[in-house]
Amino acid sequence: MPMMAGILSRQHGFHCTVLFGLNGDGMVDPTMPVYPKKGEEDAFKSHHIPGLKYLEKADLVIFLTRLLTLPEDQLQHIVEYLDSGKPIIGLRTANHGFRGPLPYSINSRQVRFGELLGGTFLSHHGNWHQDSTRGDIIPEMKEHPILIGVQDIWGPSDVYRTYEEGSGLPVGCTALVMGQPLVGRKQGGAANPEKAPLPVVWFKHWNTTGSQTARVLQSTMGSGKDLQNPGLRRLIINATYWGLEMEDQISAERSVAYTSAYEPLNSGFNYKKLGVAPHPPAFYR
Repeated sequence: MPMMAGILSRQHGFHCTVLFGLNGDGMVDPTMPVYPKKGEEDAFKSHHIPGLKYLEKADLVIFLTRLLTLPEDQLQHIVEYLDSGKPIIGLRTANHGFRGPLPYSINSRQVRFGELLGGTFLSHHGNWHQDSTRGDIIPEMKEHPILIGVQDIWGPSDVYRTYEEGSGLPVGCTALVMGQPLVGRKQGGAANPEKAPLPVVWFKHWNTTGSQTARVLQSTMGSGKDLQNPGLRRLIINATYWGLEMEDQISAERSVAYTSAYEPLNSGFNYKKLGVAPHPPAFYR
């Protein structure tokens, strides 16, 4: 996200703030467990995101979270934003971004974050760490503002299934891009003949308790390596303008180039092998 914030701020003029989950030592720590060990539930430490108060003044939020457990006061900042009617973008694991339910109800019914985004992770439709994903723009949607100048979408992550087989996206969701699983993790690979394409990018609207309407976009592509693809970066940047109702300022000529070095690590959970280590927030500036 610091890379995307750099592009949005320096290339597009947005004022961006990036918030991180920190461990007890104040370090950005991707190795923090998301589930307690069996028999050690009382020792489990929740995550901590300093600065969530900034959401009060935010015009748009991009979520890239996974199975967070947050203190009640921090969750409340998130819920207040979600119910504000302001735009929301969820990337990759954001559709299972919180381990438990949010303290958020509409008409006495509890709202889950995946529901708000239009679908939560059910399974890997592609083969995890074996297949990659080609993003195919739906022909009927090619003129949508979010897709202006977008081409050659590809990422080494696999396709997520967000609805049961034989079903489809929830009512109110409009797919923009279908994800075709490819054999292997190289761009231009052959389509996996056993895997039909599923939606990987869609938009919808969210009606709040105060009858406000928020623009929402979910992309199940969006891992660190996925974001090396300029087509996907452009789509997310276009979605930022769209969410803010600034479609008239979207242009295929606007830059989506990095503003600093960007060398993301591979995804996975073998942290030592991958070279994943905690760093202070200043490391990402």
